[in-house]
Amino acid sequence: QVQLVESGGGSVQSGESLRLSCVASGYFLRSAAAAWFRQPPGKEREGVAIIGGLGGSTSYADSVRGRFTISQDDAKNTLYLQMNTLKPEDTAVYYCAAGAWYLSRRTDDYNYWGQGTQVTVSS
Repeated sequence: QVQLVESGGGSVQSGESLRLSCVASGYFLRSAAAAWFRQPPGKEREGVAIIGGLGGSTSYADSVRGRFTISQDDAKNTLYLQMNTLKPEDTAVYYCAAGAWYLSRRTDDYNYWGQGTQVTVSS
């Protein structure tokens, strides 16, 4: 049984940082692409950061490029999202996802999902 469990969300002020973690069990994250998505209130889920499987290539949404960094720790089978210089528009539920065969921002391309963690940024 595959499980992805996110942690690290919280409430911060604009300009502060957070690091999200996603621990995987029953599945090796490096097997395929993994990603962080977010869903702001009343909006659709969007892919913000993706990391490839074997090669480790990364891709970012324009709105977070230069502020967010996605990474993996193979020994811990954990996906991370370092979020710096947070803005109120970054407020959303953040989800980790895994199992896509390419660097996709489409939700349909991912086989496994976590339950989400709330990030709230106040001005």
